[in-house]
Amino acid sequence: MQNEPVVHVIDDDEGVRESLAFLLDCSEIATRTYESAMEFIDALPKVERGCIVTDVRMPGMSGIELLSRLRALGVTDPVIVITGHADVPMAIQALHAGVSDFIEKPFSDEAILLAVRSALAKLESRSEMEAERADIDSRLNSLSGRESEVMEGLVEGKANKVIAHDLDISARTVEVYRANVMTKMGARTLSELVRMVMISRLT
Repeated sequence: MQNEPVVHVIDDDEGVRESLAFLLDCSEIATRTYESAMEFIDALPKVERGCIVTDVRMPGMSGIELLSRLRALGVTDPVIVITGHADVPMAIQALHAGVSDFIEKPFSDEAILLAVRSALAKLESRSEMEAERADIDSRLNSLSGRESEVMEGLVEGKANKVIAHDLDISARTVEVYRANVMTKMGARTLSELVRMVMISRLT
């Protein structure tokens, strides 16, 4: 996958696909188009990260069914649903299912661009969080077994003496392991260490 995010437009209406692609291209936003949900699913292994814009009503697989399929496949890219007036209840259902936004037809250029830019901003923020979590996980993996045990005690708010009793080691030894943990994790304070562990454990 390339670093530049791509907007994937899925609509069985060729005119809608082309007009959206033209609008996004003019706004210097990379775009790919697909005439059906299944075409997009088939392309998934090679699809660049970005934002997905899909119509609700399409033959074969609806936008809502596509959303469920993407979540089952572990795709977390933000999804924007395009909906007709009669589809609004369905779009609200999609929002509860995790859709980033829904745009009701007919929509203005400004409305779709705002939704896309907002979705891409969320993606960038999430990518930064994922990178931070990967860095934290790498640091956690550098800890020895005993250091990990001491860290668990610290995160649970236990005093050095309590950790020492639990692990059947001296309080002085706990202090040594604690210093090692703080150094390897790059944490200046206990609260910073706790924050790191919480980020690592986010689902």
